[in-house]
Amino acid sequence: MFNLGRLPRLSRLLPLMRAVVLPLIVLAACSHTPSPDYPLLRYTYLTPLRLNVASIEIDDSWVPDDPADVSRLSPEPPEDALKQMAHDRLIASGNSGRAVFKVEDAGIRREGPWLYGHLAVKLSLSDADGQHTGFAEASVARNVGVPEEGGDVALRQTLYDMTKAMMDNMNVEFEYQVRHSLHDWLQETSPGSSAVPSPVEQQPLN
Repeated sequence: MFNLGRLPRLSRLLPLMRAVVLPLIVLAACSHTPSPDYPLLRYTYLTPLRLNVASIEIDDSWVPDDPADVSRLSPEPPEDALKQMAHDRLIASGNSGRAVFKVEDAGIRREGPWLYGHLAVKLSLSDADGQHTGFAEASVARNVGVPEEGGDVALRQTLYDMTKAMMDNMNVEFEYQVRHSLHDWLQETSPGSSAVPSPVEQQPLN
């Protein structure tokens, strides 16, 4: 049977319950920190590379095969940045032939206190008959330490910064290799960029 005599006692507990629950709600709301804003990596500001081909294809069949790979945790995965580089910088300016840009490696693996990144791409050209006529390859590497504090937010920021730095090097290296190996396929309207015209030296960061 419902006891009406207990109602006053319950009413006295309500203010106490509000005093306990409301601070917990406020604390939970304050503990949520918005994720930092990560600008998309784009390369339209760099010199375009106009190739004497009718079409350019991007081979995106690469997938990480290392269990220690953490590249997909980056706000801008290296694989996406490499494909964006090809989209922004390679222009088909010919009437025949085909170019294929292939991502051969876009991994960042975590081993203990270190992150090891390696990017590799290949640009292959073929004529109107499908005969292979030339190629250019470029690769860069970079090592950085895993942040000791900050958890997942700090790790994502480190991966983003690492990807951005590797892509800065890749743009220089890729342009150098294309101009060196495929100069006969480049249109004269592709002047040399302000980037240093030499291969990128790969050095780990302390």
